[in-house]
Order: sequence, then structure tokens, then C-alpha cells
Amino acid sequence: MPYTRLILVRHGETIANRSYRYIGISDEPLSEHGLAQAQQLAGALSILPINAVYTSPLQRAYRTAMPIAERLGLEAGQLDALSECSFGAWEGLTRAEVMASGEEHALHLQAWERNAALAPPGGESFAEMRRRVCSAVERLALEHPDQAIALVSHVGPIKVLLCTAMGAPLSSAFRIFLDPATISVI
Repeated sequence: MPYTRLILVRHGETIANRSYRYIGISDEPLSEHGLAQAQQLAGALSILPINAVYTSPLQRAYRTAMPIAERLGLEAGQLDALSECSFGAWEGLTRAEVMASGEEHALHLQAWERNAALAPPGGESFAEMRRRVCSAVERLALEHPDQAIALVSHVGPIKVLLCTAMGAPLSSAFRIFLDPATISVI
């Protein structure tokens, strides 16, 4: 039975990552450190037999993917499905700021962390994101049997893929911590 090796790459650091903000679909640029991380990732991944590179179109992921693809002599295909989830009204806020914004928001956030079917106000749930991301990855696996592909994305999509691969409840995603420029392999 053919399999596809997924090399999941979280984008390099942004300024908002330093303060643990929910940046979601905000198109945050990489920090100087994040740009350096992208180059380091390109070097680290250049020794692997990677057949394709796909990236979220958000600039923090795209700018991380470009050096990787260039070093491998590949194009980086952009896939909307690899974008981070929308945090809606919580975009740009930290967890502490959401908790301090009122009891209703605090209770909603706590419920959201336990129930993957809930979404931030005006945002996307982890369950919805998983359907979007897994559907795209299943298509990519069919296009790349017995190959390795790099997916440059965000912490949310990578967490849902890891939970899915491990058969873990989606709520486990809130207990997985992945630094910027982290590599995970499935």
C-alpha cells in the first residue's frame, strides 16, 4: 500500500508569536528571526528527498516556504486549505486578553478549549479546520503516492493533522505546543 510522508513545517517566527497572540488569518510578516529560521529550515530540509512543497498563502508561511522550495529546486504551491483558522473576534489578542475581556468571553474561550466543534465568535472551529485541512491533505496524498511532501503551514492545521494521525481527540490540540519553525513528520 503506498503512503505519503508529510513533512509538516510551522512557519518562522512573527512578532505576534512572541506574545502568543491569536493571529489566525491576519497576514503577519516574519520577524527578522523568522526570516533567518526560514533559511535554516531550507538547509535542514535540503538533504531530504522531498518531491513537492505546498504552503498556506499567508505571507508568514509563504515566506518560510520559498527558501525551502528554492533550495530543493521546486515550486511552492499555494493552498488556501493550509491557512490558519480564523479566530474571529479574538484575532490579535492573547489568551489572557480574551479572558480579561469579560465573563462571557472567558467562558466561551474555556468551552472552546474543551470542545473542538465550538468556534471563537465569528471564527472557525477546530472541527471545521480539520475537515478543510484533512480533505486537502488526502487529495495531496493521492497525487504523491510513495513520496515525501513538505507542507508549510500554521500551528492550528499542523496540530489537527497530528491529532488525526495519532487518533487523539481534537481537544488534545490545546495541549500540543509547537514553536515557530518546528518540523513534524507523519
